[in-house]
Amino acid sequence: MTLEISSTLLARLLNEAANAPEQEVCGLLFGTAERLDAVRPCRNVAAEPDRAFEIDPAALIAAHRATRDGGPAIIGCYHSHPNGAATPSARDAAAAAPDGALWIIIAGPQVACYRAVCDGAYVGRFDPVPYRIETA
Repeated sequence: MTLEISSTLLARLLNEAANAPEQEVCGLLFGTAERLDAVRPCRNVAAEPDRAFEIDPAALIAAHRATRDGGPAIIGCYHSHPNGAATPSARDAAAAAPDGALWIIIAGPQVACYRAVCDGAYVGRFDPVPYRIETA
């Protein structure tokens, strides 16, 4: 299944990562299994934000409450690898539940999408998700 991402949202993710090259940026993804409708940047509260990400729990709880109240559905998260590739790391795999959530990873100009699954092709936890860019 191919994920649709608007060029506007893709540019927003790339710009956020480019504007904070010293740390992993992170945030939440909203939409459906087939389409990314919105992104919400979140504060990275990891102890070492230059090497890891942890979405601010307050932002995560607020987003889940909003979803329960009829707001947009959370479909996953995104983060950057400032000094790495747009592929999941062992640390990403250790943090990911095999729940089918979408993970978008940004590394420089590269963007890649994955689903968190059991026995995935990448570090045993992620399968790649092809995406198509829609022009705005």
